[in-house]
Amino acid sequence: MSDMQSAAATPSVTRREDYRPPDWLLPEIALDFQLDPVRTTVRARLTVVRNEAHDEPLRLDGDGLKLLEVWHNGKRLEEGDWQLDNDRLTIPLEGGEAIVETLVEIAPEKNSQLMGLYASGGILCTQCEAEGFRRITFFPDRPDVLSRYSVRMEADRDRFPVLLSNGECIESGDGEDGRHWARWYDPWPKPCYLFALVAGDLAANRDSFTTRSGKEVALAIWVREADLPKTGHAMAALKDSMAWDERVYGREYDLDQFNIVAVSDFNFGAMENKSLNIFNSRYILADAETATDADFDAIAGVVAHEYFHNWSGNRVTCRDWFQLSLKEGFTVFRDQQFSADQGSEAVARIGDVRMLRAAQFPEDAGPLAHPVRPESYIEISNFYTATVYNKGAELIRMVQAILGPEDFRKGSDLYFERHDGEAATCEDFVTAMEDASGADLGQFRLWYRQAGTPKVTARLDHDAEGARAVLTLSQTVPATPDQAEKRPMAIPLKTALLGEKSGRPIVPERLVMLEEESQEIVFDGLTERPVLSINRHFTAPVTVESNKDPKTLAFLSAHDDDPFARYEAMQQLMVETIIDAVSGRQTDHAPVIEAVRRTLADGDLDKAFIAEAVILPSESFVGDQMLVVDPEAIHKAREALRGDLARSLAEDWRAAYAASSGNAYEYSPAAKGLRRLRAVALGYIAADGADDAPGLAVRQFEGADNMTDRQAALGVLANSDWPERIAALDDFYARYRDDALVLDKWFMVQAMSIRDDTVTAVEALAAHPDFSIENPNRLRSLVGAFGGNQRAFHTASGRGYRFLADFILKADAINPQTAARLLPPLGKWRRFDEQRGAMMRAELERILAAPDLSKDVFEQASKSLG
Repeated sequence: MSDMQSAAATPSVTRREDYRPPDWLLPEIALDFQLDPVRTTVRARLTVVRNEAHDEPLRLDGDGLKLLEVWHNGKRLEEGDWQLDNDRLTIPLEGGEAIVETLVEIAPEKNSQLMGLYASGGILCTQCEAEGFRRITFFPDRPDVLSRYSVRMEADRDRFPVLLSNGECIESGDGEDGRHWARWYDPWPKPCYLFALVAGDLAANRDSFTTRSGKEVALAIWVREADLPKTGHAMAALKDSMAWDERVYGREYDLDQFNIVAVSDFNFGAMENKSLNIFNSRYILADAETATDADFDAIAGVVAHEYFHNWSGNRVTCRDWFQLSLKEGFTVFRDQQFSADQGSEAVARIGDVRMLRAAQFPEDAGPLAHPVRPESYIEISNFYTATVYNKGAELIRMVQAILGPEDFRKGSDLYFERHDGEAATCEDFVTAMEDASGADLGQFRLWYRQAGTPKVTARLDHDAEGARAVLTLSQTVPATPDQAEKRPMAIPLKTALLGEKSGRPIVPERLVMLEEESQEIVFDGLTERPVLSINRHFTAPVTVESNKDPKTLAFLSAHDDDPFARYEAMQQLMVETIIDAVSGRQTDHAPVIEAVRRTLADGDLDKAFIAEAVILPSESFVGDQMLVVDPEAIHKAREALRGDLARSLAEDWRAAYAASSGNAYEYSPAAKGLRRLRAVALGYIAADGADDAPGLAVRQFEGADNMTDRQAALGVLANSDWPERIAALDDFYARYRDDALVLDKWFMVQAMSIRDDTVTAVEALAAHPDFSIENPNRLRSLVGAFGGNQRAFHTASGRGYRFLADFILKADAINPQTAARLLPPLGKWRRFDEQRGAMMRAELERILAAPDLSKDVFEQASKSLG
């Protein structure tokens, strides 16, 4: 089947239940590349071995390849000896083993899909996950075929002086006509999605790491020479990751070289190819002038994530793509642990949960809902989702909570030892945890099979005379597409009781397992009226409804000894206050104001936590809590509460701003917390409408010695109606127009603006000379960011919907993966009023009716329509 589909055709569906082992194994592959952006030839020599007794021919996947030659055991075959049908090459073979060779031609510079071998700013590089290797050569492109790779590359020395691939460089030399070559060999069997190649004019930041067994590993981060000064943070993060994985998981690196390459055009954040990680430059390049604290943190997290894949993904890979969370969910959990260890654990957890709720909870509640281990797909690239990654990580976190840290470590050790060098399944992981700990995780397996976010209802009843309390818990799992009936889940909930008068724990934290539709837990010996603290540290990815009034939530926001639960109480108080206003109920802002005041005044809290706790929930998050989303009413109610907080606490915000100003830049947890609180305080000062607010923002913008402070000020200015706004945007553009990553910020801050004219501004920016639909980062920074701006995107005229649909169709002809990732905002059409819903649905129908639609967009659009 071709990559592009007619709207009238229904692409085939791949189902998990249809899995069967490969007919042929390929223990060895030798590749020879004659590299050129216009015309690259690839000769592949495959050692193929029949997998048990059968008479099936050898079938090799291809996509857009020009086939020049086919050889079998040293003999060139004629066209009648093989068949090429819909890009699949079929070769009848006799006997149990054979050597098959193919020669193909590809054109990297025309590869706008950025899958396979493509050109990015003069660099040739690859991206093969999930099914990009078939765009390089004919091969059984599936993750359970593991091979040892020998790779020879030849290219023009002047244009491509650096030649990199997986494993170790075993020899190199000069060729004819100004060309040179290098041969790389990777001794570890791997699936083809982990193959990587890079050729370009690159410079390296070199360092080394000594493993716990005493082996010295040569490290290099390859970038354009001008970008070398921006690679120090990424290198430090790599070394920290290597040491952390040894210390926490006992995992040592297994080769003598580890290379990272940063490229400008990349569909993802990064890719964990064995020993040659390829990164979107956004997640490598950073200095204080051009990168925010959030950028620095993201770089450390992504570098760690890709390095951790060396074991959770590479040494143990997935049997099929339905098991994607086996590597991604586990590795996200590992990088979350690492990030928490680098700074404030509470703030890191807040960030994890905020991302889960922003991306995964809506996915679970919409037409694209699917289990962590999906049952079917049309295009596998559509399942690199928040459910597979972020909810998958929460499943691993729940296992750790159920087993405890020691047994969890035993289970991970057993998993790595048992399945090293294999293509495993999610079931293999859970079984290893059971075998190592003796626990029964039978019911827990439902988390891999059932989609939807469970809803837990918690009610605490207190009997003062009997000095006891009864906690009644119940659960429901909502119906989702293809899953109308659900079974009760195994839900671990860390729970404690606080004394209403003392504010201290009267029942210490304990793990409560909710496994039935309804359960009761009795607490005896209570000498004080209890207040319930539940799902502490967010032990389970569920929503919790409880009989807590504003007074109780304010109490928890001030006294709960679990930082996340304290944050959670504050957010719930804010959300309920905004929803009351949207629903027309009488609203009292006083409890929120008092809770924020007490948080700001608490000297025992670190500044980063205070900043996160006092930020109002986003308009999108508020909308997600409502049956019907009213964008304008939510915006109005949120702004009203924001304004009251600004005015009522004006002196507190100025004190917080002053206390966090005037420090020379440094990248440390304490300094990051100060900058974060300064940004939040500036936003509230601006919301107060004080006469000096514009000048304060301008002074911070102009005098900042780091991007975090400058971008925070720009965000305040960009959202305002002040005359200084245009000058700040123009100045930012003039400063950074030659830095693509910073210019992405300029586009994004305008796309996310809450101003009335944002749609008009975004339409104009789409025609800006520096906007490029071909660069995924730039497309996401404008069009993707706009789709997440609830008020502007859902403007009543429908202009936002047309704008997004137009760009999805344009991008689909260039890069289907990136186009498909823009579509989910339109899939929420059922959540909005009838007029908006009809307009969103019409745009989805227009997309689906387009000719030559890719499988990627077809699947997303058809499922979104239902």
